[in-house]
Order: sequence, then structure tokens, then C-alpha cells
Amino acid sequence: MTDQKIKWACDYCTFENWPSAIKCTMCRAPRLRGPIITEEPYKNGPNPDPSIEWDPPRTESGSSLLICPDSSARPRVRSASMAEIANKWSCQMCTYLNWPRAIRCTQCLCQRPRTSSPTESPQTSGCRPALHSPVDTCEEYNDRNRLNTHQQHWTCTACTYQNLPRTTKCVVCDLPKPISSEAIELAESAEPSPLINEQDRARWRGSCSGSQGQRRSPPMSKREEHVKMDFQRIELAAGAMSKEEQEVDFKKLKQIRNRMRKTDWLFLNACAGVVEGDLGAVEAYKSSGGDIARQLSADEVQLLNRSSAFDVGFTLVHLAIRFQRQDMLAILLTEVSQQAAKCIPSMVCPELTEQIRREIAASLHQRKGDFACYFLSDLVTFTLPADIEDLPPAVQEKLFDEVLDRDVQKELEEESPVINWSLELGTRLDSRLYALWNRTAGDCLLDSVLQATWGIYDKDSVLRKTLHDSLHDCSHWFYTRWKEWESWYSQSFGLHFSLREEQWQEDWAFILSLASQPGASLEQTHIFVLAHILRRPIIVYGVKYYKSFRGETLGYTRFQGVYLPLLWEQSFCWKSPIALGYTRGHFSALVAMENDGYDNRGAGANLNTDDDVTVTFLPLVDSERKLLHIHFLSAQEMGNEEQQEKLLREWLDCCVTEGGMLAAMQKSSRRRNHPLVTQMVEKWLDRYRQIRPCASLSDGEEEDDEDE
Repeated sequence: MTDQKIKWACDYCTFENWPSAIKCTMCRAPRLRGPIITEEPYKNGPNPDPSIEWDPPRTESGSSLLICPDSSARPRVRSASMAEIANKWSCQMCTYLNWPRAIRCTQCLCQRPRTSSPTESPQTSGCRPALHSPVDTCEEYNDRNRLNTHQQHWTCTACTYQNLPRTTKCVVCDLPKPISSEAIELAESAEPSPLINEQDRARWRGSCSGSQGQRRSPPMSKREEHVKMDFQRIELAAGAMSKEEQEVDFKKLKQIRNRMRKTDWLFLNACAGVVEGDLGAVEAYKSSGGDIARQLSADEVQLLNRSSAFDVGFTLVHLAIRFQRQDMLAILLTEVSQQAAKCIPSMVCPELTEQIRREIAASLHQRKGDFACYFLSDLVTFTLPADIEDLPPAVQEKLFDEVLDRDVQKELEEESPVINWSLELGTRLDSRLYALWNRTAGDCLLDSVLQATWGIYDKDSVLRKTLHDSLHDCSHWFYTRWKEWESWYSQSFGLHFSLREEQWQEDWAFILSLASQPGASLEQTHIFVLAHILRRPIIVYGVKYYKSFRGETLGYTRFQGVYLPLLWEQSFCWKSPIALGYTRGHFSALVAMENDGYDNRGAGANLNTDDDVTVTFLPLVDSERKLLHIHFLSAQEMGNEEQQEKLLREWLDCCVTEGGMLAAMQKSSRRRNHPLVTQMVEKWLDRYRQIRPCASLSDGEEEDDEDE
């Protein structure tokens, strides 16, 4: 508290200095006045510091003024002598009065003007004698060094960045270096250089107001026209670097930018667009024919200059996953899947596909009564034709590449053994499942359900509308099942939470809203409702855990299991299920291949040769031989594993294999299948039959060449 009372204020900048300072810490002015008085000092005692001159001002009545009456509540101090004020020199640029020892102006750093006589004051025209004060040599050298450093750099007129004298253009914005001060003024009022791109021009002169009108862009070179585009995010990211980093990496970044082409800039702009949620940047890169699977290089990451967002090896999909851009992720995954040419039956026969859609809409009916749910009147199961095996191996490989999703197949088979893990089912009983390629427009669940039954997509959202209407009309029935199941699920996993009825209603309203929004992701409740619309069980074989793009486990998926139409009577439903696959937020239809009636493949693979019925055995246990979960059971239906197995036998055609595995039988018949679906598959298969002679001819030519 004592040190604060005896601090002294600088006469020039009013900075409060410590008592031991003989010069101002801020402006280096000499100490000329007494300490700042915050309260009445030394009222009843002598001056504690004899080295400091204490001369409190007096009023007309002779009393000491300890508190200044102005707004700053600062005491009146003794002003500098007239001789000291007369020795100050005035700056020619800003007219600031500087101390005699200053060789440059304290405000504008303008150099002190030289005078003809050392004793003549620079601010007077007369010959007024000036008192010489001792010059601090160190201070003089410091002033000269700061002055020289300031004069070496030149300031950009656009971005005010101080550049080194050897640079001919601004490091930040590439504005050419002005020749003189007149050139600087002309550059501020004139149009920018024609070699400057549109983004730099907009940043330098700002947006033109309505009164100024629109200016015509100056002519650009061929190279600038080639790379002319929106680089705002990239330029702003580069401008966010510190000055030291810009000076060190300037040459390298300039070399990288010179090597960049239009496609490269579009890719970087798309990466920044994913981070900032700009879908237009991603669409611009896609429309230009850019590779969605392209990875960021080390130079591109350095140019983007945002290590927290961009890493070497990242693709647009990785960025969409990191920043949770679900809309972009669906588009990007679709693009990645379509990079390999896909050809599914519904694409080959658009006319038949439209007829099938109309047939589906006509077969939808609403049940009368309390449980007014919609249902399909036809039982249709899509399978791959057995004639595929008659094609040459090269043609078969091409067919499978175009109709299957190889990534989903690999993940379900190898990364996490979910399907085809049993040699008994896959080899001896010929019940291998194939993951059909499916679009990822947000309707993958509905598309996969129609693919597993009719072999087409839900393009017109007929199934989604039916799903929403069934949920809305039978809301009470489904809500009761959903609430009871969610409560049991939370208790079984040790969450031990309870919600108020208002919170349950809000969550249920959200589930209803998802069903009515095209492209919205669906949940387990919607699969349960779809099982009632199909009037048949749905078995979902899916990965157990959510994983990040780095392979880190995030949580349970909760999709794998069996969904039974429990709200229908058992006599009203079919016992032949359909199979779906779930991987990383995406559903795929899992279908089998037909077996010829005359080909006796395995025990029980063909039960009725006269009707050409093919049976596919779907396991009801996982790879660890644990029974699959049955979703949305009531309290009376829940029980131990034996009770659940009994429930599965009631709703599905089940059997136990020789290896002791519980499996459900999916029955399909070519004769009983819908004729439109059969016709569509035949036309699709004819496309590959036509290239069979070409493959055989090429093989024959190779044999002839070998004989020669």
C-alpha cells in the first residue's frame, strides 16, 4: 500500500511509475513531478522519501489541494518549467511536441528535422536559446535501431502487413509493392492489378455500395481464367497464420500454390466446405468430376493451415464423419459406392420397375378394427437367379461387382463375423447370403426392405408414407410396446433412469416425425412397424458396436436381432422372414441364390422339387452361438432363453441343423413369385448373357494364339 501511494505519474503519458524509476517506463521521459496522491499523504508526518521532490500546489487561500476537483480525481501537480517546454521540438507530420533527446517522433515515428543551429528550437522561428540536457547513449542507439527497422519494412496498402524490403509483392495478399508514397496513394484509388484473382480484389477494396455501382472486372490472363473460382476459405485460412510462420513458410507455400490446379483448389474448397457445412462447395467438386476418395496430402494440409480439422490421409468422408455432417455423408457415401459402375435389376428395366411400384401400392390395404395398420397382401421374396452360375467366371465376377456391395459384404463377413460364418449353412446347406448394393440417400432401410422382397427401391416413398400412416393410426399400440421395451432395455443395461410422461411423449413425437421426413434416418421402432406391414419377421444381421473412422468403439448399435409382428394374430402372418444387414449407419438387403429343382444341393436345400421351392437357412444365433435378441417384447413375453426360443418357433419356420444350430427357413419359389419381378430379373440377366459369346470368343482367340 505504501508503494502505491508514492508512485509518480509521467508528465507526458501519465503512466504511473515505481518510485525508483528515474524515467517513464512507457515513453522514457525524465521524472519531473511528485507522486500520485490517492489519499491524503504525510498529513501529520514528514516526506518519507527525501530524494523525491514534494511540492504540493497551493490554492489561493494557501491550503494544499490533495484531491483534484476534476473527473479523474487526480491531484494537482507541479507543471514543467517554461524552459523545459521551450526545448521540445514539434513533429512536422503530426505536430506532436517531443522531448529534446528524441531523434524521432513518439507518435508517428517521423525523423526529427535537422536545424541550422543546435541551439535553435525546431518549433520556433526565432533564436531562442535552448538548454542542453545530457543525452542517453543507449536510448539514442535504441531509437535509431527502431527507426531503421521501421524504415526497412514496407506496409501493404491492402492488408497493412509489413513486408521485408526485398519482397516485391505482399506476402499475405500478393499486392505489388508501391514505388513511392505517391504510388501508394494512387494504388489506393486505382483498380487492382489484372493479375489478381477475384477473391483478393473483393477483399482489398470491399464490397461496392449501391451508390458506387458495379465495377467491371479487369482482363485476366489465361492462367488466371483457368483457376478463377471461390478461394475465400483457403485464403482466410492461410491469412490466419502468424507473421513469423508466414515469413518462414512463405517460399514453400508459394511453391505449393503455384503447383495447384483448378481441381486441387476445388478439392481444398470442398474440404473446407465440409468443415463449415457448405454443401455447395462439395457439389462443385463433384460436378467437376473430382474423386470423392481423394486423400489430403501433407502440402494440402499445410496450405489449409488448420491442424485441428485436417489430417494427412483424410478424405471428404472422414471430414463428414468427424464433424457429423450427416447430409453430406449420405451424398458422399453414395458417390463412393457409385464410382464402381452399378447395375441392379431395377436400373435395367425402368418400365417394369414402375409397374412393380404400382403393384405394391395396389397391394397395400388397411386393416379394419382397433389395430388399423396397413399391410401388404402379397408374399414376395427376391433371390438371385441360379442361372448366374451358368455364366463364364469373368462375367460372373462382373455381375457380382455391379449388383453387390463388396464393402458391406467384407465387413459383415470378415471384420465382424455376422453372416456366412457357419460352414454348415454356407457350404453344405447352400445358404450363403449376398449384400445387394443400395443407395444411401437416407432411405436405405426402406430401400433394403423392398429390395429383399420386390427387388426395387422405395423411390416414390410409398413405403415411407405407409410407415408414417401406420404409426399415426396405431400410435397407441406401438407406443405402449415401445415405452415398455425402452424401459426394460435401460434397466437391463444398468442405466436406471426414469422419464416423465411428457418426456416419453416428446421422444415418441420425434419418432413419428422421422417417419414422415424423406431421407431421415429411421430407428428400431420403424423396423418393428415394417414387420407388421410385411406381415412377416425381419432378421437384422448387423455390427454390434458403433465405431469411428479411426476404429474406436463408440457404443452399441442395438439393431441386430429379430423383429416379429407381435401385434398381429399369428394366423394372419407369414413365417418366412427376410434378412437385412446393418453396417455403419447403412442397411443392405441380404438375399440368397436360387437352387435348381433337379440339383439336389445339401440336405433339405430343396424340399419340394415339383414346385421349385428354394429354402434358405437363416441362423437365429450369432457367431458365439448366443440367441439373437427379440425386440419389443412385453413383460409377459419376456423370459429366459428357452421361452424366447419357443416364441421364435411360434412365429417362424425353425429347424435345428445337424450341427445343433437353430435356424429359420426362408422359402421362395420362382413359380409363386410375382411375374413382374421374374420378368425384371430375366431382362437384367440377359444383359450379361449377351456378353457371354464375346468372352468365349476372346478365350478361343487366346487358345488359337497359343497353338500358333
